[in-house]
Amino acid sequence: MSLAELICPAGTPAALRTAVDAGADAVYCGFQDATNARNFPGLNFTPEELEAAVAYAHARGTKVLLALNTYPPAGKVDLWRQAADTGARFGVDAFIVADMGVADYIARTHPGVRLHLSVQAAASSPEAIRYYVQNFGVKRVVLPRILTIPEIRKIRQDIPCEIETFIFGNHGLMVEGRCSLTNYLTGQSTNMDGVCSPASDVEYIRDEATGEMSSCLGGFTIDRFGPEEKAGYPTICKGRYTAPHRPEGYYAFEEPVSLNLSRLLPELIDAGVHAFKIEGRQRSKAYVRSVVSAFRRAVDDIRAGRKANIDDLVALTEGQKQTQGAFETKKWR
Repeated sequence: MSLAELICPAGTPAALRTAVDAGADAVYCGFQDATNARNFPGLNFTPEELEAAVAYAHARGTKVLLALNTYPPAGKVDLWRQAADTGARFGVDAFIVADMGVADYIARTHPGVRLHLSVQAAASSPEAIRYYVQNFGVKRVVLPRILTIPEIRKIRQDIPCEIETFIFGNHGLMVEGRCSLTNYLTGQSTNMDGVCSPASDVEYIRDEATGEMSSCLGGFTIDRFGPEEKAGYPTICKGRYTAPHRPEGYYAFEEPVSLNLSRLLPELIDAGVHAFKIEGRQRSKAYVRSVVSAFRRAVDDIRAGRKANIDDLVALTEGQKQTQGAFETKKWR
């Protein structure tokens, strides 16, 4: 396959059609249950919607990747097996998996469908990646967002499968596949229930005297915003907390910044990255259309040897700040 395949988010059937029409090479989506890591009300697909979506995408030359990227609790693996069977019956082009048991089931039961290793598996070394390739036939690995371009280049030389990297969206520094923070407050796990900060536990409280807005999760205040600030969705890892020595508030885990690697696309292609992943299954159709269209033009320009215009992507970032994260190094060759 060619390098720089554009992998785009599809949180709803409408967003999938939008991404396809905007030029996505592939879209990724999930069912309305715990088998995918974006299990939020109003998102994802029923089986009937997925069947129609696959037909729509394939008619326009776009691949569909089904995310089964959570970890089944003991004794409940049937839900994941049924999701794999349904996806294979509808003709999805690949499954994005994290759990070894799920990978094993698909490899044995549906050997004709590609397996992609989710970032939730947190496989960042050649040894770990080769294990999945050799034992389950994994064709592509989605790398964690903590690797530099030199590290990606070295990994590409040492593994027998394709590489996919995130290029736009959330800049998560937590170790993917190992987060239990929201489970502490809500009893639901990102990696087993597919939901980080479930909407039923989210509350916004406005102080009528000051105009401040507090965002709360499970009865705990996660952040407080001034009258002119946009109140963010409460996630523990991006919460702003106070302490006796920091009464002004500080980010204890990570600051809510957005990943934007648009200026590093040529370096990533040169390093051997096969696919670029855009995050945003919870975002609107307008967001999907704007981001996918902009990156479609940028990738096409780079492939044609032209200078890519990516300035309009700055306004679409999720947080107040954007970063190139660990990917950026001054001397990466």
